[in-house]
Amino acid sequence: NIFTWQPSYFSDLDETLPTVLQVFNNILHKCGLQCEGASAEPQKLEERVHVTPGNMPLQELKDIVLYLCDTCTTLWAFLDVFPLACQTFQKHEFCYRLASFYELAIPELESAIKKRHYEDTSVFADLWRRISHSRKKMIEAFHVLINQVCLQPILE
Repeated sequence: NIFTWQPSYFSDLDETLPTVLQVFNNILHKCGLQCEGASAEPQKLEERVHVTPGNMPLQELKDIVLYLCDTCTTLWAFLDVFPLACQTFQKHEFCYRLASFYELAIPELESAIKKRHYEDTSVFADLWRRISHSRKKMIEAFHVLINQVCLQPILE
């Protein structure tokens, strides 16, 4: 793989991971949720309207779910193809951050998707399929991380 031919890519990955983590923080922010342990920015005083997945416009909910689905699928695919990157992810407390994000965001998004009234039921089906896929890929990425960081060293 390319990391073998260019070892400095590990430092590039190390520098990129805060940006990956910021993706999850951005989703939490758009959903009006806070992530414990994350570098949350102070809320502006004029931001008095509390937006939640349940009361945001449908297009915004769709955009968040699509963004999350794409992010989780890409993250899992990268770790699945290149599990040696897990050590770099762990340096950034990625397991903790991913678990915190999952606990805060997934129940809220699922609830909002279920409770919303849809004029077109295919929109509900698509959103539910994508949030389920996102959940599955987050869990699979977490499994790859735990396997590589915790279990493999014990077995070797």
